[in-house]
Amino acid sequence: MNKYYYDLHIHSCLSPCGGDDNTPNNIAGMATLCGLNIIALTDHNTCKNCPAFFEAAKRYGIIPVAGMELTTAEDIHVVCLFENLGDAMAFDEEIDKRRIKIENRTDIFGNQFILDGEDNIIGEDKYLLSNATTVSLEEAPELVKSFGGICYPAHIDRQSNGVIEVLGTFPETPHFDIVEINRKEKVEEYVEKYSLQNKKVIISSDAHYLENMRDKENYFELDDEPYSSALVRKKMFEYLKSR
Repeated sequence: MNKYYYDLHIHSCLSPCGGDDNTPNNIAGMATLCGLNIIALTDHNTCKNCPAFFEAAKRYGIIPVAGMELTTAEDIHVVCLFENLGDAMAFDEEIDKRRIKIENRTDIFGNQFILDGEDNIIGEDKYLLSNATTVSLEEAPELVKSFGGICYPAHIDRQSNGVIEVLGTFPETPHFDIVEINRKEKVEEYVEKYSLQNKKVIISSDAHYLENMRDKENYFELDDEPYSSALVRKKMFEYLKSR
């Protein structure tokens, strides 16, 4: 068993309000400087920069995870993670059909660049990515599971798009085994206040800019013999899916 320091909520330059310098290679490079081992790319309602991120992560020795920060119909943010890149891209296609497509105002929300593995711009999503989809919170867990992934409410300790802020409490249904908290100092308070003792708590940064990425602190202990990036990712998902 070895420690693997993680951040499972990072945005690239494809996310509105994300920095243009949050390119796949810059994210992987900053993760290395921060001492992180496992990073999930979770852009708003899209996985289209995940293929480039997987290329960049390999060069930097970072274990990549393909993900998305889904905005539900209730305007609640949910982190969706996939062990396999192909599953994430299939989910991306499904969510693209469920988006409410309003043209992006780059002067207000910023650019939404799609990059290749060398950080070259190969496209741009012209529709705002951060607005709500037609996927309800109730529907989300089974929909994500049908594509081989897992999901859980994002930054439940924040007012902006957090499940508790929107609903007033942590819901009994749909059932989530995992929650994400943005600020580590809030874990004890939220676990006690909302009776989350039986849930796994993930602490991630939700970084939209390189300077928001955090130094290593939170980790999983994983069996990694015989070592491979795919094995570590597999073991992490086994842990996250376990009850």
